[in-house]
Amino acid sequence: MATAPAFSQDPRAFTNKLAPYVASPAHVVDLMLEMAKIKPGETVYDLGSGDGRIVIAAASKYKAKAVGVEISPKLVAAAAAEIERAGLSADARVMQGDVLKTDFTGADVVTMYLETKLNAELRPRLEKFLKPGARVVSHDFPVPGWKPTRVEKIEGRQEHTIYLYEIR
Repeated sequence: MATAPAFSQDPRAFTNKLAPYVASPAHVVDLMLEMAKIKPGETVYDLGSGDGRIVIAAASKYKAKAVGVEISPKLVAAAAAEIERAGLSADARVMQGDVLKTDFTGADVVTMYLETKLNAELRPRLEKFLKPGARVVSHDFPVPGWKPTRVEKIEGRQEHTIYLYEIR
């Protein structure tokens, strides 16, 4: 069975939250995107994109095409308003969707702040859709079965760990 593109998924299907919403601090977002080594024009997907801060940063700072996938209609609306306010509508968008049903074809970079169990569920989809050279950056939670090419720890009031994976 073919998977429907994420933008054509039925929004009524998203009654089930896959992970709690916790906004990533700005310095964590900066490190995640820096570790991904995004080049202008690359496509970045942010899974569980929340308020769109990673999508906005990828489009504005790195000149990427950025797509967020978020299950909450309220957060999708808030992110869309921020993208509009930032003047990035041509390069950034957040769509309502289930990350476990999203087609990542064409993604050069995938960022995520999802729990390890969900990362494990996503792994086969990432392996299916991402081409060699694509990068996956995960905040705080590893992808079971993958060996990171780089791990950075951020000390402070709250410790954060960023995992970088490269698809081979």
